[in-house]
Amino acid sequence: MIRYAVYALPGALGATDAPEAVRLREAVEACYARAKFRDLTVDARRYGFHATLKAPFRLAEGRTEAELRQVADAFAAARRPVMIAAPRPATLGHFRALLPDGDQAGLDALAADAVREFDGFRAAPNEAEIRRRRPERLTPRQRELFEKWGYPFVFDEFRFHLTLTDPVPTERSDEVDAALEEHFAEVAGVDVPLQSIALFVEPEPGAPFEMHSVHPFAPAIAASEKSEAK
Repeated sequence: MIRYAVYALPGALGATDAPEAVRLREAVEACYARAKFRDLTVDARRYGFHATLKAPFRLAEGRTEAELRQVADAFAAARRPVMIAAPRPATLGHFRALLPDGDQAGLDALAADAVREFDGFRAAPNEAEIRRRRPERLTPRQRELFEKWGYPFVFDEFRFHLTLTDPVPTERSDEVDAALEEHFAEVAGVDVPLQSIALFVEPEPGAPFEMHSVHPFAPAIAASEKSEAK
């Protein structure tokens, strides 16, 4: 059955996106393409370059893809661009990801709003989906969030990250970390505007996620416009 997800994807607007976002996306896609580490990016490549806002879900009964796109359009149009502050490769559990190094309040608010706004489209997880999440390994708070929102890492458990790898074995950590630091040297630490959200779709279980539609935010307000508005 088809699953959808709401992603933050720097560079999703292509040539009309911020150049910093386009460069970052190109750097990540080039990283995924490196043959030396393809065994460590199997899931990362299947889900695609992204930061999760609303985790993958099946459509609830009575909801349609057309409605989902309409809500995504309205959600995005009501927001302004938000900054991903100075993302750098870092360790997140056993994974490697690009993590912001600065104020994340705007990203946290975007993610929290997306969780709430799109929850009406989410079908309740079936038994297989519950088992796959391994609820016995979750903290009480994560279990509470999973049962209410279908995903344990939301709100106070959320941490914005752009995934780079699958779990990295300890014996390969130094090698991978050095390679990522070198690969991202030219783009790491540069503020990256996020100017849209994207809907992704998994056509069938286990298939790669594909970009389905991109939903731009309203244009940023220039400093001169802000002054005139006062």
